[in-house]
Amino acid sequence: MIDWPLAELLPHAGDMILIDRILTFDDEQIHTQLRVKPDGLFNRPDGSLPAWVGIELMAQSVAAFAGCHARQRGDAVELGFLLGSRKFECNVESFPAGTELTIHGLRSLEDDNGMGVFECHIHAPGIHATARLNVYRPPRPAQYLDETPGVQS
Repeated sequence: MIDWPLAELLPHAGDMILIDRILTFDDEQIHTQLRVKPDGLFNRPDGSLPAWVGIELMAQSVAAFAGCHARQRGDAVELGFLLGSRKFECNVESFPAGTELTIHGLRSLEDDNGMGVFECHIHAPGIHATARLNVYRPPRPAQYLDETPGVQS
């Protein structure tokens, strides 16, 4: 397990950090984990987490992958963007409170311009979700936001 604080690896804060820990990462992949808390921001009245939140869990795992690599290089963690997902499939409608989910992200493509594709999976007993995430990490995020019409930083 990686002991680095998630708040130092993700460009999120407080309750918006949904994953609990990084289990392992290497040059191509990351494994993260969370236990579904019954009182989270996105939970249903019964305490379960809707399956569609799985895309955000996958995206945060990919962001943690980038954060871990930035930290290894001694660089600052920078903002990235989830451009979209393809083929999101999940065999359940929600993740029950108390369920321990393991998220796996595998980089299948990343170019020099910051575009990337990750194959992602969520596993728990009786639960399986998959998606392909398209992500973008601009070389200079602050400058990118300042130059984008209609986006205010």
